[in-house]
Amino acid sequence: MSVEIEIVSFGYLHGTPPNAHMTLDLRTHFRDPHVSPELRYMTAHDAPVRETVMATPGIASMVEAAAAAVAAFVSGPSAGAVVVADGCAGGRHRAPTFAMALAERLRRDGLIVAVQHRDLDKPVVER
Repeated sequence: MSVEIEIVSFGYLHGTPPNAHMTLDLRTHFRDPHVSPELRYMTAHDAPVRETVMATPGIASMVEAAAAAVAAFVSGPSAGAVVVADGCAGGRHRAPTFAMALAERLRRDGLIVAVQHRDLDKPVVER
């Protein structure tokens, strides 16, 4: 089976967004865990970060909306994987958590999903 959906999380502060069919910018409308000293040096590998991001108002709805958009791309006549990029400031908290949640949601629909976290393991951007 080949990958139908590729999700790439990234941080805008680490460079240009990756090429994608759909790019979601999570910086402005969703709370940044970076502002909490206890979460700043954690990443989406850590449960407290994932819990904080997923508890942010609007995130669950955004996952559902993104899943609906992906379904529209997949139903189109063109072949090939659909690429979704989602970015936050540093790529360590919101974007990778969102990518994981979207991947989980799409897999429940039977889609084959690959996830790449471009900037998750990069150092914290001091700002």
